[in-house]
Amino acid sequence: MLEERGIPATMEPNAKTPRTERGRKTLRAILDAAAAEFGEKGFYESSIVGITSRAGVALGSFYTYFDSKDAIFRALVRDMSAQVGRHAAAAMREGDDALTRESRAFLSFLEFTRGHKEIYRIIDEAEFADPESHRLHYESTAARILSRLQEGAAKGEVRADVNEAHAWALMGMNVFLGLRYGVWSDGEPAEQVAALAHEFVAKGLGAN
Repeated sequence: MLEERGIPATMEPNAKTPRTERGRKTLRAILDAAAAEFGEKGFYESSIVGITSRAGVALGSFYTYFDSKDAIFRALVRDMSAQVGRHAAAAMREGDDALTRESRAFLSFLEFTRGHKEIYRIIDEAEFADPESHRLHYESTAARILSRLQEGAAKGEVRADVNEAHAWALMGMNVFLGLRYGVWSDGEPAEQVAALAHEFVAKGLGAN
């Protein structure tokens, strides 16, 4: 698999896919530099020269992997989406029930957001600069959540009628909590925010 070779999972296999460890490190450096450039300046004010300067690579190295600013932006959106998914998967433990899995996944997302605040600006701008990647980011995230919830429903850990709308509602909560407690303010303990979210999902707002 591409990830096992150190290549972002969202890079489509083609002539520009790196075949050496050095190439993979260069590609990673370019993508990380692009995250910083787009996160600071936005899509329209960013430049390829700005990206290569941040990455410390020659301009020609950029074109070894990407044809344009649009191309690297598309790859970056999908790469960041994949990173979020990997962090969530790594946070979950074997034997966790469905709600605990979601709590761990959210905590990992919040921690990732605090270390990569630029993700919100990049994903938001993708709505206009790259609508396909923007939609794919949210659809794939909701699909992962739904799959976990359905697995939990099969085990009797959550309501049996769990469906796509529940997954999108849960994702929406995560997104806005990440914005409030990851980007706008990160002083509150992440575990405390995650515990509150967990209780909300488990018990709702009803006065029971």
